[in-house]
Parts: sequence; C-alpha cells; structure tokens
Amino acid sequence: MFQVTQVGSWPRSEKLLRAGEDRRAGKITRSALDRIADDEVRRCVAAQVEAGVDIVVDGEQRRDSFVSFVTEKLDGTELKSMEETATDKKAFDKMLKDADVKPGTIRNPVCVGKLSRREPLALDEFKFVKTLTDRPVKIPLPGPYLLIRTMWGPKFSKKYYPSPTDMADDVVRILRDELINLRDAGCEFVQFDEPVLTEVVHSGNSHDGGALSRTFM
Repeated sequence: MFQVTQVGSWPRSEKLLRAGEDRRAGKITRSALDRIADDEVRRCVAAQVEAGVDIVVDGEQRRDSFVSFVTEKLDGTELKSMEETATDKKAFDKMLKDADVKPGTIRNPVCVGKLSRREPLALDEFKFVKTLTDRPVKIPLPGPYLLIRTMWGPKFSKKYYPSPTDMADDVVRILRDELINLRDAGCEFVQFDEPVLTEVVHSGNSHDGGALSRTFM
C-alpha cells in the first residue's frame, strides 16, 4: 500500500571517512576515493534490498555533507570554515559553544564568483546505483533556498551577487539542469532538501528569509 524509502544519507564507515580526509588533503585522487565509495554504496544498496525497501538511495556515501559536496561540481565556490565567513565573531563563538562544536570542524561551500555547473551534481551517483539494482532510485539534492543561504556571504559574494536573491536565478538554473539530466537518465525520484526553511517558519529570521521563502515556496 505504501512505498518505502528513506531520507537519503547513511552513516559512513571509518575507512571512507579517512579516505575523504585524505582526498581533501590532496593525499589521494578522486578516483581512488570513488573506488572506496563504490564498495560502501554496494553495501548500502544491498542492505536496503534485503530489507525490502521499494525506492533505494546510495546513502550519499560520496558526499562529505549533504551540501558541501557541490564545491567539487560548481565553478564559483570554495569550501570555507564557518569562522572565515562569520560576520559577528562574538555571536558565532557563542553559537559554537552552545552547540558544543569545535572551531574549524564545519565547512560550507561559499560563493566566490559567478556560479555555473562544472559537471553534474549527482548524475554519476544515479548511474552507479542503477548498475546495482532494478528498483527505482531516489537522488537527494540540496534545494535552492538551502544553497543560497549557505553560499551567499557579503565578505565573499557581494561582488558577484549584491544580495542573496540576486543569486537565485543561477542557483535555480543549476538545479533545473541537474533535474533534466537525471530525468533523461531514467531517475524517477529527486528529493530537494530544504531544512533551513524551518528557520524561516519558526524563528522569524529576517536575513532575507521572507523574500527568499516567497521566491521558492
């Protein structure tokens, strides 16, 4: 009666986490990381098939987070720590302390130029999973509001996009092109993640939240 799927991400093994760190440090190639990730995706898909899941995911095993992975795929972005992008250092330090997060441990993609796709965001993920199963596959992608809120920062982005809303057309174009590529490859389900919208709904955040939520909702 109901098709069973899951949100998208699975825990990553210690081996894969270490390989990701080595890749970011330039110690191994992307193809070497992919070989390790391939094995983890096989394990993830096999577990879902055994459990009887109807619509499978790859567990986002190739991504260091559900949003920062776009840096390797898009021109105009760089990974930066939250310390580098914070505009209110005192408030930022308090936030880290309250959340019990160590400085330098969270890095996000930041817009440092005009945004464009250097390569598809997740098409390779979909194609690999389809070699492992004949079940429908779901691909999760960061939504436009999430990408804009994450990537736009006045210190780095204002030269190219004066405000977050100015970035919207390019972000939506990137996601639309990705959606078309996935559709044409046979992907039946795409999930756009927008967890930051809860902030707009519940906190009354004024950082262009109202304008952006009206743009994308």
